[in-house]
Amino acid sequence: MSTAAAPTDPLSDDGERAGEPPGLVRDLLALVKPNITLLVLITTGGGLWLAPGHLTLARLAAALLGTVAVVGAANTLNCYLERETDKYMGRTRKRPLPDGRMAPRVALWFGLALALASVPALTFLVNPVTGLLAAIALVSYVWIYTPMKQLSPAALLVGAIPGAMPPLMGWTAVTGRVEWPGVVLFGILFLWQLPHFIAISIYRQREYDRAGIQTLPGRRGAERARWHALFWTALLVPVSLMLVPLGVAGTTYAVLAAVLGLVFVVWALRGFARGAQLSRWARGLFLYSLVYLTLLFAALLVDAGPLHGG
Repeated sequence: MSTAAAPTDPLSDDGERAGEPPGLVRDLLALVKPNITLLVLITTGGGLWLAPGHLTLARLAAALLGTVAVVGAANTLNCYLERETDKYMGRTRKRPLPDGRMAPRVALWFGLALALASVPALTFLVNPVTGLLAAIALVSYVWIYTPMKQLSPAALLVGAIPGAMPPLMGWTAVTGRVEWPGVVLFGILFLWQLPHFIAISIYRQREYDRAGIQTLPGRRGAERARWHALFWTALLVPVSLMLVPLGVAGTTYAVLAAVLGLVFVVWALRGFARGAQLSRWARGLFLYSLVYLTLLFAALLVDAGPLHGG
């Protein structure tokens, strides 16, 4: 979509290109943050695939669609609450609300509608445990993490909780219980997010400062942030390997998880090298974190252990 002469009326068809959805539909899709939602769908699918047992097609569809909807609700309400601060960041200022293409009330009602539909759907069509986890993720992300970002860098730890919930929700959708393999999947996503977002906050620190968002490098300095990135990355390696003794994954996964984790740790250590360009290192760490998670879950899905009931 062209960023020039964007229509201010969300119902306007002006400026649309052939083959694209109408402006309002495009903007509503932008609010749910499709890239994040796709990642959530993949990690939820990982939990569904690895959990012992089977789901009917109807419950599987409800689990996936309900998870997508609750994530869309959280992202939309986050966009609504941060519509002013988003104006100060390059990656967010062209979102529908800060760019003036959509009235805030439209985003608010859309987010609330998704929330009111998704949590009950997961509760009654999947099971109450999955519905409760979805509610915890939604509330912690929208009403705790989002406002906390303006107050303390500790918001990163709070925000990692809803971000890590999807694979556990996938697991509970099948089993109806919170069990150790699902908790370890949650732990992997929780720990992975910390160096991932620390890296973003380092190379985009000026933007976060302009927006008034409290980040670890902004409040505690780049050196402290690098130590935190190294600590959480190093802790991620043994946690990722816990899936092997729990019977969720096999030897191939163990080898790949160890190698991928070692590379992650080495990359984190490179931030302390003499003459290292901090912004370039942080961007590299961020990009590798995406590679790491993709390959780790691919190895896990291919090398599912004896607990896999699919």
